[in-house]
Amino acid sequence: MPNFVFIPSEAVLSQYAGFRIARIDGRQTPTLKAFYEAIAVALDFPDYFGYNLDSLDELLNDFDWLEDEKVVLYIANSDAFLAQEPKEEKIVDLLNILDATAEDWKYVDEEVEEISPMELVIALDPSPRMQDLFDREDFAYQVVS
Repeated sequence: MPNFVFIPSEAVLSQYAGFRIARIDGRQTPTLKAFYEAIAVALDFPDYFGYNLDSLDELLNDFDWLEDEKVVLYIANSDAFLAQEPKEEKIVDLLNILDATAEDWKYVDEEVEEISPMELVIALDPSPRMQDLFDREDFAYQVVS
């Protein structure tokens, strides 16, 4: 199953009942800087979050401060998400981190790694702009209507 899902906002709650829904509004996150600020709030990041890709990667692979075992990072209004970010490769870097992190959580062995397994889903409001980017960069995704 792909780590990315395009799903309308009205279907998220029913499709992911029992998950913590960390909602980010794409209209409020036109740049990576704005995204870092929004995700820090949505996922209650610790104060030591560095507001950069390396720090984001570190925290998404930890989650020891969260009690939730199932999390959906939902990006509403995804057509506007990172629309003002001047370098598309930075958006691709972010998507690669999100994809790899969600994949890694699928294979956590709590006895070996001493952390509890977690399910992480990256969901986006359907968007031709984002789906085109996913297609060009060959990211696997599911579309739920």
